[in-house]
Amino acid sequence: MENATFSPVSRVAICGGTHGNEMTGMYVVREMQRQEVDQTGSVSITTVISNPRAVEVCRRYTETDLNRCFTKALLSSPITDSTPYEVRRAQEINALLGPKESQEAVDLLCDLHNTTANMGMCLIFYSLDWLTLHIYKYIQSNMTSAPVRAMLMSSPKSEAYSLESVGKHGFSMEVGPQPNGVLRADIFNMAKEAVDHTIEWLHKFNSGSTFEGGEVEAYTVVKSIDYPRDPTTNEMTATIHPELQDNDFKLLQPGDPMFLSFSGETVKYEGEDLHPLFINECAYYEKKIAFHLAKKITVTLPSISVKKD
Repeated sequence: MENATFSPVSRVAICGGTHGNEMTGMYVVREMQRQEVDQTGSVSITTVISNPRAVEVCRRYTETDLNRCFTKALLSSPITDSTPYEVRRAQEINALLGPKESQEAVDLLCDLHNTTANMGMCLIFYSLDWLTLHIYKYIQSNMTSAPVRAMLMSSPKSEAYSLESVGKHGFSMEVGPQPNGVLRADIFNMAKEAVDHTIEWLHKFNSGSTFEGGEVEAYTVVKSIDYPRDPTTNEMTATIHPELQDNDFKLLQPGDPMFLSFSGETVKYEGEDLHPLFINECAYYEKKIAFHLAKKITVTLPSISVKKD
């Protein structure tokens, strides 16, 4: 593959508190603000508490999920008395860090999240962006505190609904397991280390370093699985089987235990070999998702370097 070049990445946004009960990103951002980290070498940094109202009440959101509000339609919708707070806030963030898909947008946006699932450190991307995938490769090569994996979404960036899509380049960082409304030192340190490695990579990239190509593994979601439900009441009749619980990314094969019913019966998996992600994620109960199933793929990266003037 030919070497790919990109403009310098000089304007970076680090966001936390997009979901108000996910504590790690909020405290990483607050600590950066306390230390007045707004410029480091060639990189200027904007730190944002994305959903301050939800943070104040320690809830995922107040009216609607902010991390689903960054579509073109919602970002351009007229504001009325009935507009949810999170839609208003999305438009404010878009004005501050974007506008989305414009030359004025920040060069890189990193949005920090927690998951209650045993995902370790997982970076989520919306496209095969060589620059952000090289950042993932660098973090993966340098972090020793947790496994580092990547999840590739199938939607094009123009249709992406989440906050990181506002930047020219972007990714979200899911770190867990951590309960909602709780801050764990090990999870905080994982996120802080990954942010530090990201900024370190940017310094090297902007200074002219060439990052050699190679291969990285990623997971692409094939489908989502709901909990078993009563056909009349639609209430759950089972929960995640203990043998599946906490085994995110471990291959799920036909016959493996999947759910344990409240009456004690095991529901076994039927289907092709796939990898479960976000197993028993708290925030997905309202979405009727017990876990995602994904394929593991290998992505070949070209060498990349900064564009010369």
